[in-house]
Amino acid sequence: MSSSPDTSQKKRRVCIVGAGAAGSSCAYALSQHPDRYEVVVFDKEDVSGGMATSLSIDHKQYGASYINDGVQGCSPTFANTIKMFSKLGFSNTEVGMQISFGKGDDFWTNVYPTALTREFKDDIKKFGRVLSVIKTLEPIFAFIPVRIMLKMFGFSKDFGDKMVYPLVALFFGTGNQTPYISSAILERVFMDSSMKLFEYDPKSLLASIPTMHGFPKLHDVYKAWKEDIESRGNVTFKLQHEVTRVIDRNNKKPGEGPVVVEFKLPSNNDELHILTFDELILACDADAALKILGKQASWKEKQVLGSVKYLYDVTYTHSDLDYMRKYYETEYNPVYNAPSEGPEDDKAFEFSKNNFRPLYYTMQYPEDKSKIEMSFDLTHYQPQFRGEKPAGPGRPHTGTTHERQSSEASPDPSDRSPHNEVQGSIGSAVRQGSDPEGNPEPRMQDHVFQTIFLDRDGSEHLWTRHDIRKEEIIAEKWWKQQSHRWQHYAKVVPFMMFINGKNNTHYAGAWTVLNMHEIAVTSGFAAAYRLGACYPFKGDEDCQRLFRLYLAASHGVRMRKEDRNGFFM
Repeated sequence: MSSSPDTSQKKRRVCIVGAGAAGSSCAYALSQHPDRYEVVVFDKEDVSGGMATSLSIDHKQYGASYINDGVQGCSPTFANTIKMFSKLGFSNTEVGMQISFGKGDDFWTNVYPTALTREFKDDIKKFGRVLSVIKTLEPIFAFIPVRIMLKMFGFSKDFGDKMVYPLVALFFGTGNQTPYISSAILERVFMDSSMKLFEYDPKSLLASIPTMHGFPKLHDVYKAWKEDIESRGNVTFKLQHEVTRVIDRNNKKPGEGPVVVEFKLPSNNDELHILTFDELILACDADAALKILGKQASWKEKQVLGSVKYLYDVTYTHSDLDYMRKYYETEYNPVYNAPSEGPEDDKAFEFSKNNFRPLYYTMQYPEDKSKIEMSFDLTHYQPQFRGEKPAGPGRPHTGTTHERQSSEASPDPSDRSPHNEVQGSIGSAVRQGSDPEGNPEPRMQDHVFQTIFLDRDGSEHLWTRHDIRKEEIIAEKWWKQQSHRWQHYAKVVPFMMFINGKNNTHYAGAWTVLNMHEIAVTSGFAAAYRLGACYPFKGDEDCQRLFRLYLAASHGVRMRKEDRNGFFM
């Protein structure tokens, strides 16, 4: 089956619920056809971006005027995200992804070999063989949780608790549900060309310090994205307008579309308004979609959407270095060096003396080592702490609204920084340290960290959040996170194709497959494509590879005949 466009001359009226990555990418693709679509994007928040937000901080204290909150960056393989940002005049900053796993005797890292990696050398060698088995039998292992897989192949419990679970939890945001996620997700950390972050190493598990991309200022990205979409005249954003329910999806009244939507105005929460549309795109999370559909939800939609499980996490953005040192290994300590096995190990130890600067941290709770806590060093991760402009290094495209103001920070009324922010000026007085390349950055005692306490309902009794000094807390924020348990890949992902396109409704969002910004962007493009819009990055194989896979997995269709070179490609 292929996805065929609607060739009708009448403009199709499209309602998109949600202005995050999925909703924005869907609106962007539809905006390329102002003669064919009239689009309204609803979101209850006052800014677009969903979880991709920015938060103002005191540049006189921390060396930068903002942080990206919720979404930090991406893998270089996230081609759709990177190209979309580039088209808007933004670019990411490369950063080496160093990780510090565990504390004390449980510590290991991808920067140099530690005693723990030597302890698990037999498990690590076996792990590579098992990855190949999982890849070969992926349809079967998609339904086998990691904890069962580890037992099936005879791995030690400590290897799972101290190495496997923290690794997967960190990169896929699976948190304390990691033992229950699909084994196929674990394999894709290492072997999927669109998602892979690491090369497997039979001696140390992780072969290198991979390159990650730190995002530009996400508030500005989404503001520019919204302006670009609106510039073509056929898309209207209704921010602070909450869709309360779908009244009908098969309306037959003459002159009206089949989809009847009820929404609230921001000025009066008691006043309800109604609009009709031809198509509905639910680019919000699954339980919000189910609530909005209400009695209009079909039996299939209730089964699929109702099988998505959400957990509640809280992040503390803070500057408590004592807390970080108490629970994580923040500096190089030769006491954890594994016995050297040659020049390669010696080189890694020497490098680490002056270059150990983790972006990511994890630690296992002593009471239950299958449960973890995660932290980020935002000062190491985010480029504005080294004087980078909010738009990122260089501007490969020209002509956008953002680029005409390229030397300025966005006129965000909540942003305390001057609007004419110049690279290196804001916060420069605090940058008394330097990175390995000699770029000024804040000293360790001035760093900004973000600690994530996972799974309120299952793990709150283990949390150490009260150990963070109140005077060091910059912000506290609760998040609703999708669980990647194996049931998601048994009850949700395979059945999305059976609800997409039914009753004039399509779904978009990272939850449809995997909690990644790249999946969210691709899902929005796919929903628009199903309505007949063009894929914006046609001909770019790096981008198109994931788009094809997503279209097949979530919609059960191929790209249209004119968009592919063969039966599948």
